Amino acid sequence: MEYKQIKPKKINEEVAEALHEMIRTGQLKPGDKLESVQQLSENFQVSRSATREALSALKAMGLVEMKQGEGTFVKKFEAKQLNFPLSTAILMNKKDVAHLLEVRKIIETGAAALAAKNRSEADLTAMADALNEMKMVQGDEELGEKADFKFHLAIAAASQNPILSTLLDQVSELMIETMKETRRLWLYSKQKTMEKAYKEHVQLYQAILEKNEEKSRIVINEHLENVENILKKYFLEADEE
Repeated sequence: MEYKQIKPKKINEEVAEALHEMIRTGQLKPGDKLESVQQLSENFQVSRSATREALSALKAMGLVEMKQGEGTFVKKFEAKQLNFPLSTAILMNKKDVAHLLEVRKIIETGAAALAAKNRSEADLTAMADALNEMKMVQGDEELGEKADFKFHLAIAAASQNPILSTLLDQVSELMIETMKETRRLWLYSKQKTMEKAYKEHVQLYQAILEKNEEKSRIVINEHLENVENILKKYFLEADEE
């Protein structure tokens, strides 16, 4: 008989679940401003980093929004959002990663084609800047993942479809977590290297620069499939350990 491994919950998960419950039960209502990170940390008696991670998870679920210089507010939401599995916003397990990569492929292949069709000179500059950052910070995981994400957001913006940009922003925390994992796998994979990932991004930029919609779609699709294959290989090896 096989038993599912039970993982102890992290502090940030406990905080996120507590705030999630307060929203679900109406203690926190749409439009309400949450207390500061420092105050929430004191109330929950946890570190500020744990509180920030919890708020990021709720943001990824679309339950709160962070306004620069104002604070964090409870968003207006549909009831179905409260059934969104909180663990998906925090714990990226094998199935979560696979599903998120499927969503990425659907969204980003279309976004890349639209970007090739609609991009402006300013959009090209934003993509080129992100590529330059990726090249300059290779070896620095944290800065690298930020530059990687910046490049993908620039493509979404270049599509000139605000819904695409909004959609990517809403799942930004999940995207960042996935990219963090995939970047680590690219870095340590026996088959691929970070240089290969960078070259694929350059190929995508070139296709968009040339206004080649079909090539843009193909290049980003191949890039995401490469990531998926490495993930599958990684998880297969992990299962065998």
